[in-house]
Amino acid sequence: MSNNDILFERAQRSTPGGVNSPVRAFRSVGGTPRFVTRAQGPYFWDADGKRYIDYIGSWGPAIVGHAHPQVISAVQQAAVNGLSFGAPTEGEILMAEEICKLVPSIEQVRLVSSGTEAAMSALRLARGATGRDLIIKFEGCYHGHADSLLVKAGSGLLTFGNPTSSGVPADFAKHTMVLDYNHPQQLEDVFSKMGSSIAAVIVEPVAGNMNLLRATPEFLQTMRRLCTQHGAILMFDEVMSGFRVALGGAQALYDIKPDMTVLGKVIGGGLPVAAFGGRADLMQHLAPLGGVYQAGTLSGNPVAVAAGMSTLKIIQQPGFYEHLTAQTRKLVDGLCSAASEAGIDFCGDAIGGMFGLYFTRKLPVNYAEMMTCDKERFNRFFHAMLDAGVYLAPSAFEAGFVSAMHDDAVIAETVSTAAAAFKSLSA
Repeated sequence: MSNNDILFERAQRSTPGGVNSPVRAFRSVGGTPRFVTRAQGPYFWDADGKRYIDYIGSWGPAIVGHAHPQVISAVQQAAVNGLSFGAPTEGEILMAEEICKLVPSIEQVRLVSSGTEAAMSALRLARGATGRDLIIKFEGCYHGHADSLLVKAGSGLLTFGNPTSSGVPADFAKHTMVLDYNHPQQLEDVFSKMGSSIAAVIVEPVAGNMNLLRATPEFLQTMRRLCTQHGAILMFDEVMSGFRVALGGAQALYDIKPDMTVLGKVIGGGLPVAAFGGRADLMQHLAPLGGVYQAGTLSGNPVAVAAGMSTLKIIQQPGFYEHLTAQTRKLVDGLCSAASEAGIDFCGDAIGGMFGLYFTRKLPVNYAEMMTCDKERFNRFFHAMLDAGVYLAPSAFEAGFVSAMHDDAVIAETVSTAAAAFKSLSA
């Protein structure tokens, strides 16, 4: 029995499922999770001492690579002065100023500790500012595990969502309508009938939790026009895409200005930092200025902010995103070529430092198309790669992440490993 097996068996006695976040349990792909002992650059090592090329990067934050010297130094210096104060620090101001500088749509920002907390708070603010209750989200987009967001599509276009988790009251879900991703006409139809009731539309402009899916420009432009016309808040959830696909996030690539933005992951550099921000007139509705309450003991934690600020400085270095984008595209192109040579139905996509792998012939554009991908073949591919020392997301429906430390040699090793894995699938 491996050390990973021993740890997993032990963990299940004290923790539900043996993990503190469900996808880590490998239930989707089968097998035993790898328990990480350390990480450096593009690699991590498990409890058996085996090295893996890491393509989840803590699900996005490790954009500069694991344990980057500058980030570690910033954390160490901050920790020496104390771990948490429950009072304001200059570091919080610096982080807020940096975010407002890098994301022009954000005039003011509130720091929190997780993407779930940020999205939940932002939607409360949207409802408070507009005096409306209805939220529109899209099938397959994930915005954290707040009750009103754990919903799936209803039975028809103008029906409300149904809870997708036990413990979520139907009364909460009824205030959320779920539409199809990349379907502008549905937006037109809903706004024409219910525009005066819609508080906000929340969307991942680059989705990462139904694998990687890009929004079409028409989809986002329609959303922006309708929200402006009907007085609804357009909210971009850029917890994943923020500073991952471009320095200004997906909104910079699409040249669309949302009213509010939700951020996380990269801005914490691996420690728990998230944020929500937007137009100053909207943010003024937050306590202590307005009637929308939000608070957090560890919000703006000085050690976490130090890690995030250090990371934000590194990614602003000249050529950083050009290199990151090129390496991610090199990986995806190499994998697609290897699959083609093996006669496997496979395609991939990349944007900035995010990528998606799909066992199907054409790129999916929405949740329904994503669900037609060959999940069983992905699972076999995943384990072939894992056994050979390449760690991909343990689910066919999660995006992958490349760091600045994934150099040509690392990419070449990954593609070579994949070529062997694809051949095993076609045997």
